[in-house]
Amino acid sequence: MAKKKGPESESTDDNVHDEIYDEPEVSGEEGIEETAEPEDDEDAVLMESPPEDEALGPGLDEEVVQAESEFVEDIDDAILQVKSQIEAKLAGQVETAAASGVIEADGVDLIQGVGIGSAELDADQIGSDGPGTQTANIYVTHEASEEDVRRILYDSYSVKAVSDDSLPVNVLTTGFIDTQPHRHRQRPSPCGISVGHFRVTAGTQGILATGRRRPRSNRLLMISNNHVIAASNGGRFGDAIIQPGRVDGGRNPRDRIAILERYVPIDFRGRANYVDCATAWCWPRRVRRDFIYRSRGRFRYFRVSSQISGVRRGMIVGKSGRTTQLTAGRVVGISETIRVHFGGGRFALYRDQISVRGLRGNFSAPGDSGSAIWTWDRHRRPVGLLFAGGGGFTFANKIGRVMRALDVRLIT
Repeated sequence: MAKKKGPESESTDDNVHDEIYDEPEVSGEEGIEETAEPEDDEDAVLMESPPEDEALGPGLDEEVVQAESEFVEDIDDAILQVKSQIEAKLAGQVETAAASGVIEADGVDLIQGVGIGSAELDADQIGSDGPGTQTANIYVTHEASEEDVRRILYDSYSVKAVSDDSLPVNVLTTGFIDTQPHRHRQRPSPCGISVGHFRVTAGTQGILATGRRRPRSNRLLMISNNHVIAASNGGRFGDAIIQPGRVDGGRNPRDRIAILERYVPIDFRGRANYVDCATAWCWPRRVRRDFIYRSRGRFRYFRVSSQISGVRRGMIVGKSGRTTQLTAGRVVGISETIRVHFGGGRFALYRDQISVRGLRGNFSAPGDSGSAIWTWDRHRRPVGLLFAGGGGFTFANKIGRVMRALDVRLIT
């Protein structure tokens, strides 16, 4: 297939049936919501999250290794220590919430996350060394002065290093960070459009892939979030994935385009999560590789690369999603730790996440979860999988972690 030249070009390819893929087999009557049972034990496996220092497993694509090591930098020891101390406190809060369903509102609830950034002209504090120097990114629920944030970190988090004004801090207002739940029906279904597990409201069709090993190497797979197509750990192999999502009028089985194939469970007990991802096994004629966007009253299409990229602070990235459609943003942080609210009193801790702020308005909104994030250049190489946001900030899993956890290759 010819590669599309840019977002302005319309695709001439309607789907992906120029290649041979297996089609999902479903059982039961058309009016029954429950679909196929697992074919075998391998297909029923729910993969666990990779540990923080996971060794590179056999068969890992060299491109993943290269991309993840593409942008490596030395981090100031004092900032790393601050980050580690706040992460430990956030993990304790999530563990408490798993038992009680609430986060204690004792003042420490102001802090939503922590990461490592660089001083910016439009941030609350650029640091004594001026723009571009390393900073501690502190994500908060509401606007607060740097002095107040430092005081809470010192008193409630026992982070003594923040008493030194020479340690630069960016105070970034997100509100509460929640998972984030093109809305029309379309066949074949393009990436960037409304989809969802038949019991979930709606999210976004992220990007297409295949498994790395048989029989999954013959399956055409959609990548999106666990909370979008696996109902936040509530789904099972064979559950219907519909387009558009239920909140956008999609109905099962009428609008089924795929079935749930695999997901990485989300830990709600305080242990670190690194990805919110899942795969759905697609009917090849019901999906397409192209990404959708709207221009001058018309839907148009473009492609992204199947080669991924590492991510660095300051990088300009893009995404196409169900709610805010085509947007561009700037990467604020690349190793952020955040506490995410999934509703129903459930919280989860996420580490090593990407943080993005929109260039013109919000980069994302509820319903954009599952969107692929890619470099805003002629290569459009995937860097992340969008899953949460708040207060103008978007958070994404690193795409290399997603591919490794789901054991897939991209085929965009």
